[in-house]
Amino acid sequence: MISLTIGFILDFIIGDPENKYHPVRIIGKMCTSLEKIFRRILKNNLKLAGAIVWLISFIVTFLITYFIVKICNKASIYFGIIVESILIYFCISSKGLIVEGSKVIKHLVQNDIEEARHALSFIVGRDTANLDKESIIRAVIETIAENMSDGVIAPLLYAGIFGAPLSMAYKAVNTMDSMFGYKNDKYKEFGYYPAKLDDLFNYIPARITGILIIIASFVLKYDYKNSFKIYRRDRYNHSSPNSAHPESAMAGALNLMLGGSNYYFGKLFKKPNIGDDLKNIEICDVKRCNKILYVTSILGFFIALLLRTIIK
Repeated sequence: MISLTIGFILDFIIGDPENKYHPVRIIGKMCTSLEKIFRRILKNNLKLAGAIVWLISFIVTFLITYFIVKICNKASIYFGIIVESILIYFCISSKGLIVEGSKVIKHLVQNDIEEARHALSFIVGRDTANLDKESIIRAVIETIAENMSDGVIAPLLYAGIFGAPLSMAYKAVNTMDSMFGYKNDKYKEFGYYPAKLDDLFNYIPARITGILIIIASFVLKYDYKNSFKIYRRDRYNHSSPNSAHPESAMAGALNLMLGGSNYYFGKLFKKPNIGDDLKNIEICDVKRCNKILYVTSILGFFIALLLRTIIK
């Protein structure tokens, strides 16, 4: 519980550090190496290759984290707490979401739409070259809302269940989905199981995130009634079984319409809308979204503490 608390506070204060020794980057390099090996070995069965890479990456990440924490605890309980706190901190990215979104919004405030498009391209998968101001703001809010589940609530919940080892293993699951979970020619087969298993691991956290966003909008005196209404109506308006849960609750709280069709790699993908177009989208809506993120993160942290208490 102490490690979980310290890790959560560290993320709030410092945010996600950018360096080559970040555990998630190390996990990514391991996954890349395993992909090369098993693509060669199982070139005629890429679905199986992807499944094996997923399994090895998950188990290795869990065991290495587990033994690091165990060894540090044996050396000193205080040293163990510090190390596990740092590992949990690496798994959470509440402030990181706000920082990345702020980089985009900063350029919009300066009326530099080209730089805003460029900054946005680092945090979304859609084509950004032709997006207007409103579409850029909408993309930032969608990204923050969607990633509140896999970037904040899910790692907190898994840390609450089994500390840093399970939280870090979850990050491996999430990393493999972001690396392999594409439906293009290269990853349609290889990424099949990484994408499906990421959906499985995010199934409950995404739904908890949607509910917490509704509660957060009530705490902040936003439109929590509309948040609940849109959540119930639009929570499945996405190709992903999970993404629309936080997005729909956020859209309702802010009285905005999110989702809709976008271009990916030059090809138009038609997607349903999420929410109602009750007001013009503005830069201030990103600030409101950030406030919801913070309150939702705090609520998720207390649920994680409760889980830790029950399981112990």
